[in-house]
Amino acid sequence: MGVEEEARKVEAEAPSQTVEAEAPPETPPPPPAPVEVSPKDVTEEKTVIPSPTSVEKVDDSKAIAVVDKVSSEKSSGGSIDRDAVLARVETEKRMSLIKAWEESEKTQAENKAHKKLSTIISWENTKKATVEAQLKAIEEKLEKKKAEYAEKMKNKIAIIHKEAEEKRAMVEAKRGEEMLKAEEMAAKYRATGLAPKKLFGCFSG
Repeated sequence: MGVEEEARKVEAEAPSQTVEAEAPPETPPPPPAPVEVSPKDVTEEKTVIPSPTSVEKVDDSKAIAVVDKVSSEKSSGGSIDRDAVLARVETEKRMSLIKAWEESEKTQAENKAHKKLSTIISWENTKKATVEAQLKAIEEKLEKKKAEYAEKMKNKIAIIHKEAEEKRAMVEAKRGEEMLKAEEMAAKYRATGLAPKKLFGCFSG
């Protein structure tokens, strides 16, 4: 029994070796088939592994919450700053209006003064022209009167000179007559041998 079993084992091993020698080379095994994943598994994976977008959304919501918190904390201070800015704008606007009013008033005062000064200058020039015309008329009148007076004076001088000439002529004529009379009396006294009485009377007196 033991020999038969050993022989059978040898025979069984021999054919297997021949089969392995004669068999063609083994082909590579086909690729494994894709594993199908059920929607349930996907949902489970989604719940287990958070996606980046969900993380970003969470971060954004946190940032918005922080900003809202900061803005709510600064809301009181922001309102105060806003009131201060509005007050400053109103002040600047009021100052601008005041400056514009001041410039307008100054311009009006300047124009009014310039107009009055122009009126005064015109009045002065008119008055000066009137006085100068009057003075010229007076000078012309005086010159005319002066010429007339000078003419009258010349006429008077001529009349005086004429009267003086007439008086000189009368004196000369009187002298000539008296000279002639004295010569005639002297000749008579010589002829008669008498002396003039007047002469003796003057001596005796």
